[in-house]
Amino acid sequence: MKIAKIGLKIKKLFEIRESVLVILIIIFALAMTIVRPRFLGVGNILSILLSLSSTALVACGMCSLLVSGCMDLSVGSMAALSGVVSCLMIVDGMPVPLAFILGLLIGAGGGLINGLLVTHWNISPFIITLGTMNIFRGLTQIIAQGVAVVRLPRSFTNFGQGKIFGIQNPILVCLFIVIIFDILLRNFRFFRQGYYVGGNERSAVMTGINANKVKIINFIIVGILASLAGITFASRFGNASVTIGTGMEMQVITACVIGGASLRGGEGTIFGAFLGAMLMSMVVSALNLLGVDVYWQNVLTGVILIFAVVMDMIIKRKRELAVRLEIAKGRE
Repeated sequence: MKIAKIGLKIKKLFEIRESVLVILIIIFALAMTIVRPRFLGVGNILSILLSLSSTALVACGMCSLLVSGCMDLSVGSMAALSGVVSCLMIVDGMPVPLAFILGLLIGAGGGLINGLLVTHWNISPFIITLGTMNIFRGLTQIIAQGVAVVRLPRSFTNFGQGKIFGIQNPILVCLFIVIIFDILLRNFRFFRQGYYVGGNERSAVMTGINANKVKIINFIIVGILASLAGITFASRFGNASVTIGTGMEMQVITACVIGGASLRGGEGTIFGAFLGAMLMSMVVSALNLLGVDVYWQNVLTGVILIFAVVMDMIIKRKRELAVRLEIAKGRE
């Protein structure tokens, strides 16, 4: 009986996506340590966390948006636009805090535009944000005239390059946002409504949930976090390039899907998205240590995304089949 109970607990453990990811991360880390002993060194661990900080930051908002049944492909372009505009204002003499706030407002405005277009015109989020992705990137190139914004003051770069107890500020900001949003999505009523909207929007509306409001606010949140990522990136490297955030949307969505979020809505957790981003960052770090060409990283990201989506579909079909079998047994 004890063995059966232990087996049942293990089975339930593997049904939780976060548990599976933690186990995969541990196994992968131990395997890489055998090949490259410095893989779990403090320096490499901090490097992995630093590289995933922007992805995980935006994934917090993207996961909440995916839960509500939408997605945003414009996050990378929004990050670039906010970073470039903020840095241009700083170079022109605007105080750093005001420029920082301006950048976040740009992200909020971009998210609001996406949300209003999606909800009021009832157009696919994929199409709308694909369009705004090109618009925001084009505006970035026009404003910056195709060149990076340089000569940023130390008062700005200290934010992205500074450390607290030896840990880089972007890592600390990322972890703080992840913890806050994980708590919000798990416990706060408004954010929990996203699961009902993404799962069955019509039923959610019939129960009194304002589905459009949920979606619009989630779009705004994604925009703000994308802007924060773009500004942090510029502060970290000491310049704002027009190429900031290129490919970010795919990295963020992949991290969320690996973490258990569904492209069809109704599922996902912030912690799962963070673990997904960590697994991807660890794989990239491993490729670098093994001397694999950097161009293979994009190929790998695409392969991981397809694999995660296929696995998600297989798991869902098994669940649906199990529910049908239970209903059939109940009728008998």
